Amino acid sequence: MGGEPPVHELVEHLFRSHAGQMLATLTHVFGLEHLELAEEVVQESLLLALRQWPFQGVPDNPRAWLIRAARNKALDALRRRAVLRRKEPELQRRLESRQTQADLGAPPEAGALADEQLAMIFVCCEPELPAGARVALTLKAVSGFSVAEIARAFLVQEATIAQRLTRAKRRICDAGIRLAVPPAAEIPRRLDTVLQALYLLFNEGYAAHAGEDLVREELCVEAIRLAQLLTLRGDTRLPAVHALLALFYFQAARFETRQDGAGDLLLLADQDRSRWDGTLLSHGVCHLERAAQGDELSEYHLQAEIAAVHVTSASYAKTDWRRLLDLYDQLLALAPSPVVALNRTIAQSMTAGPQIALVSLDRLSDDPAMKNYYLLPAVRADFLRRLDRTAEAAACYRQAFALPCSEPERRFLLRRMKAM
Repeated sequence: MGGEPPVHELVEHLFRSHAGQMLATLTHVFGLEHLELAEEVVQESLLLALRQWPFQGVPDNPRAWLIRAARNKALDALRRRAVLRRKEPELQRRLESRQTQADLGAPPEAGALADEQLAMIFVCCEPELPAGARVALTLKAVSGFSVAEIARAFLVQEATIAQRLTRAKRRICDAGIRLAVPPAAEIPRRLDTVLQALYLLFNEGYAAHAGEDLVREELCVEAIRLAQLLTLRGDTRLPAVHALLALFYFQAARFETRQDGAGDLLLLADQDRSRWDGTLLSHGVCHLERAAQGDELSEYHLQAEIAAVHVTSASYAKTDWRRLLDLYDQLLALAPSPVVALNRTIAQSMTAGPQIALVSLDRLSDDPAMKNYYLLPAVRADFLRRLDRTAEAAACYRQAFALPCSEPERRFLLRRMKAM
């Protein structure tokens, strides 16, 4: 079974894959008011694996071993707390069912377990919680991310994330929120906050705001997994869910080509399209077709359509920029955003020229949301470069370089500055 590092890697993989599933089951037994106790049980089970497996070997069925360990730890916890002892029969029933599934090699996300995780997602994305708290709580309670990992993903102090999680849990308990998938009539309204959280989660992975990595793939993979969970039930399998999944797949298909061998940023125009993942593109097309059922047109439909135009174009030069400009206009009308407006100027520059696009770009300069957004001066620099106004372009690249961004993006800006 190899040495200690492979064992640690296996436990980390299992933690990521199954911690959220075990936590969902235990929280359904313990109740939301004992969410932290459920987290402790799951954590103890995984620490036990880290202690035993390097010396005793990895069990033939690691998932079943972890479920058994969680059951034993949970029973100990119930017996220590008199108020929870009446939950023991329910705990035995639920975890024995999970044990049987694991022993038989059944998919870990099936039937009641999928519903338990969906219920946790809706709780974590309660509309009354701040958007940042929703994403952090989803990563912690549904996806099994540690506080340190969440803090690293969003480049904030661990204490900040811990405080955010504590406040969110307190608000959930104080509001008396039930751990259940909402009634079918409420799902369309409640689904908005869930999709927003998944969108933020994927975006943070796809374009990290700072740090050494351009892409944090584990965040994107988790956003896709959680969105897939929503497709397992008829009442949550709505067009907007399929549209969001289509967007995720289209973007994920380009992961391998967004950086060169040295880890430097490659723009869309410079990417090798033959290396885009055909399987993920097919998944994207499939979900986009499903999203078209019915009359709903969400912002995710339009974003998925925009991504589809890019990934189905034979080359950057042959991209249907007029179609993209029309889609961005529709998106701005439906969900106004300075970032969307910025992206629109790029499509405008390819149809009407960079000079006209600069006028549109100038209108965004006073938006407070764009104050520290490095792409605003970077896009302006590119327009000026295309107009051969190199001194002005270099100044804009320097301005962009001084703003927060990831290290691969910073190296790209430095190369452009030197080229000026």
